[in-house]
Amino acid sequence: MPSPDSRPRPDSDALPRCPLDSLALRAPAVVQRVVAPPALPDWADWLAEIGFLPGEAVQVIAHAPGGDPLVVRIGDSTFALRKAEAACIHVLPQAGEGAP
Repeated sequence: MPSPDSRPRPDSDALPRCPLDSLALRAPAVVQRVVAPPALPDWADWLAEIGFLPGEAVQVIAHAPGGDPLVVRIGDSTFALRKAEAACIHVLPQAGEGAP
């Protein structure tokens, strides 16, 4: 019997993922994992604390002039993330409105 939760498994390495900073504007996606740079391991905890957790729906809703920072919506919250921070968030693009 299929699981009632039809969301993709965020921990599956078989799923195609991309960094959040390369996601098209308004394209729906699901967070798969957060991988902090080795020199900045605290970024993973910080991003988790503000809601970037596996399975959460996410969208890039705007870019600042020059492309940095990005305005990102996760759940009911909106954040400005630097491209370097967004690059740590691996997402699975979803089909739907705004998807390429």
